[in-house]
Amino acid sequence: MFSSLFSRVRFVLFAALAVSASSAFAGDDVYELIIKDHKFSPATITIPADTKVKLLVKNQDVTPEEFESYELNREKIIPGNSQAIIFIGPLSAGEYPFFGEFNQATAQGKILVK
Repeated sequence: MFSSLFSRVRFVLFAALAVSASSAFAGDDVYELIIKDHKFSPATITIPADTKVKLLVKNQDVTPEEFESYELNREKIIPGNSQAIIFIGPLSAGEYPFFGEFNQATAQGKILVK
């Protein structure tokens, strides 16, 4: 009887942990950023302070681009006609610029955190 009860309790605890872990990722806010004609669109994204968010970067150009930000401590190459996910935050209020390493003259943007 005791081992059966222990098994049930262990199962319930394991299930609760699994749900808790998956909901930590499911609740993330998703923001979409498009690369087209070597430009980011939108050029400015506003996100809430103190919140982890998912940035879905879709490269619609045929050439690769590198999302880079010194302030966000992120860099990610996104091949042409593909997409990548970049997690950022939680961040304090402020402005965090980013750019396309391969097309710095045109691929500029910023994250505004409020």
